[in-house]
Amino acid sequence: MNGLPVIITRAEPGATQTARRVEALGFTALVSPVLMLQADPAVTLPPPDSLSGLIFTSANGVRFYIERETAWALDAWCVGPSTAQAAREAGFARVHESAGNARQLADFIAGEIAPPSRPLLHVANAAASGELQRNLAARGYPIVFTPLYRADTAPALSEPARLLLTSRAPAIVLVHSAKGAQAFARLSTSHALSELVCVAISTAATRPLRQSWLRAFHVAREPNEDALLDALKVAGAILSA
Repeated sequence: MNGLPVIITRAEPGATQTARRVEALGFTALVSPVLMLQADPAVTLPPPDSLSGLIFTSANGVRFYIERETAWALDAWCVGPSTAQAAREAGFARVHESAGNARQLADFIAGEIAPPSRPLLHVANAAASGELQRNLAARGYPIVFTPLYRADTAPALSEPARLLLTSRAPAIVLVHSAKGAQAFARLSTSHALSELVCVAISTAATRPLRQSWLRAFHVAREPNEDALLDALKVAGAILSA
């Protein structure tokens, strides 16, 4: 892609991993996490033997869980390949991988198991919307939500990202979540974004930027990073033409 610059807004440690994949596609990756993930040590985890399984809607949920617990015998229900891979690498023996978003994960769980006698534990960040819990609870599945971490807006964009936006050169911003899009919109208010193309993991992740007068929007066909990078390749080809 002739080194076309791509701003990586994902939180660390995922941002660096994504940057390597973006560079391998021929882009120039500018790492600028717009969210900072912070563990909440005040949150209490229920005992593993009181649970029937774990639900992870991000690889970060896996990471923060294993920092606190070593109960890898529980079933891990994961949304998307990246989260499932994180669970496998963490040592979970029984990993169930769903495609799509939280709603589709709820459908997947309901299609695989009957409501258990012990609750499922959903590990996520404090700002999780609750759609998955509501969906499963409405079907009779006992579920406990534990926000082991929070995602705070970074104090500023990275210096390379700020210089790129100031130059008004054609570029791409890669967005992994609606919360990340909100944070990027907040941090880029002093910049003109008319030459910036947004490549987002979902339609919902584009909404916070729709009023920022970006050049174009591209949405992944499925809400996972593989599909996001496919959308990036399409956007890059159009922008480089």
